[in-house]
Amino acid sequence: MKLSEIKNHLKNLNEIAFKLPNGELVPSHFHVTEVGKVTKDFIDCGGKVRSETVINFQLWEENDYDHRLHPEKLVSIIELSEKIFKFDDLEIEVEYQGKETIGKYNLDFDGTNFLLTSKVTACLALDACGITKPKIKIAEAVGSCCDPKSGCC
Repeated sequence: MKLSEIKNHLKNLNEIAFKLPNGELVPSHFHVTEVGKVTKDFIDCGGKVRSETVINFQLWEENDYDHRLHPEKLVSIIELSEKIFKFDDLEIEVEYQGKETIGKYNLDFDGTNFLLTSKVTACLALDACGITKPKIKIAEAVGSCCDPKSGCC
């Protein structure tokens, strides 16, 4: 989800809720403790120099049950951050303290809740590493359901 998208969603909400990949909601007394821009400059395993930039939100919750972050407050924090840091309309990454360590998540929206979706790693230089994806025959991929006699096509 891009920064402009979360702002649009927030303007139509009365309350903010974040749902973890396991279906649990982040406790409603969470705070967004940071809104920032994170740039990662790196070299992939094939020797190519790369750069990634995301907008980072950090969620935090503690025993402060009397306060709730309201949508208009988060919009104002985002807008202040945009003004100070000159954000582009970048993808959002969310950090949240799990039971053992901080997790990093992508962000989506289901019409009610913001969804913290799992991030995955990948080799960015498969050809340079000599790693190739296995090739399969189309007939093996589609199976028997697309047999002209099956009636599915």
